[in-house]
Amino acid sequence: MVRRPWQTMTSIKVECVMGEKLRIGESPLWEEKEGTLVFVDITGQKVCRWNPASNHLQTVSVEAPVGSVALRNSGSYVVALGNKFGILKWEDQSVTTIAHVDEDKLNNRFNDGKVDPGGRFFAGTMAQELRPAVVERNQGSLFMLLADHSVVKHFDQIDISNGLDWSLDHKTFFYIDSLSYAVDAFDYDVTTASISNRRCLYRLEKEECIPDGMCIDAEGKLWIACYNGGRVIRIDPETGKNIHTVKLPVDKITSCCFGGKDYTEMYVTSASDGMDDQWAARQPQSGCIFKISGLNVKGIAPYTFAG
Repeated sequence: MVRRPWQTMTSIKVECVMGEKLRIGESPLWEEKEGTLVFVDITGQKVCRWNPASNHLQTVSVEAPVGSVALRNSGSYVVALGNKFGILKWEDQSVTTIAHVDEDKLNNRFNDGKVDPGGRFFAGTMAQELRPAVVERNQGSLFMLLADHSVVKHFDQIDISNGLDWSLDHKTFFYIDSLSYAVDAFDYDVTTASISNRRCLYRLEKEECIPDGMCIDAEGKLWIACYNGGRVIRIDPETGKNIHTVKLPVDKITSCCFGGKDYTEMYVTSASDGMDDQWAARQPQSGCIFKISGLNVKGIAPYTFAG
């Protein structure tokens, strides 16, 4: 068998690069123009922007748990927080509500989200957690925010709506409902944003624990953050196999994205909520952000919301 460069662990380096502890770090994305990593702290109710060059962290506090953030064509941000979509303007730290969802489910909140190749913002909901990864089942839905600020619901009966991304040819939508312990795939029509033909792509092994956030690399392979599993795994969508594992020094890995020069670095978010004193003492970097270098694969730039 020919061993490819990314299949060896010898060149890979994992380091803690942003040491301010987050409660639940999530939704990382690289803002190339600013050279910054943008992400949220869900239960900390903050949207954050961190510059690796200067190690300068900026935050905007919001009024509800914030599940995800994405770039807009106009240069500001779109956020999914509480049960609403909003526009965040960093300069005056204001959030303007543009749409509500799940108004009949007062205990629900948004979780992970991402913009599709057509400029639409997808984000899903879940019931508020009783404790980490423990929720009232089947309460969530997957929503899509369009450029005109109208909202479409794709499907419901979700436990914890989480990672999502699209294949490089835009013909497949990948999606994680965390408590299914699986990554699913759908046929995708980028013109109409219709999804169909749901099937299981990969079911996590016991030691991989709970699938959380997800991103795709420039070779079309998926990277899955494993919550309580202390690792990110690389999945080949064509074979449905785990082809690479990178372990991290904390268990509560929440999401991942590529960034840095030419998108050659991977940034990984983590959480500190739900840890007792002994666990926290054993893993003091929980809630920090990590950088993985030496993967010998690039990522792609995030899509931007058209509205």
